[in-house]
Amino acid sequence: MLARVSTATAQPGKLDEVIKVMRDSVLPATKKQKGIKGLFLLTDQKTGKGTTITLWNMETEMTASLGPARELATKMLPLVAGSPGPAETYEVSVRG
Repeated sequence: MLARVSTATAQPGKLDEVIKVMRDSVLPATKKQKGIKGLFLLTDQKTGKGTTITLWNMETEMTASLGPARELATKMLPLVAGSPGPAETYEVSVRG
């Protein structure tokens, strides 16, 4: 299993809107992707920083999701301060 991790900081006062877009648009669309095992959004209300973690069965499925993921990311760009950091990929070594 693989995890793709992305981090960004919301524009001041926009973190709640980021959470809403993730919950109402990004999550439902991501759930339709083949091989998705989960999506998590971790946030810090004090700093506006958010980290998204998606879990995937296989690298090919994760890679195939990049096109739709970029499309969904365009909904988030007006809410993000600066450029989001590059996504990183990890192997899930322990899962509870």
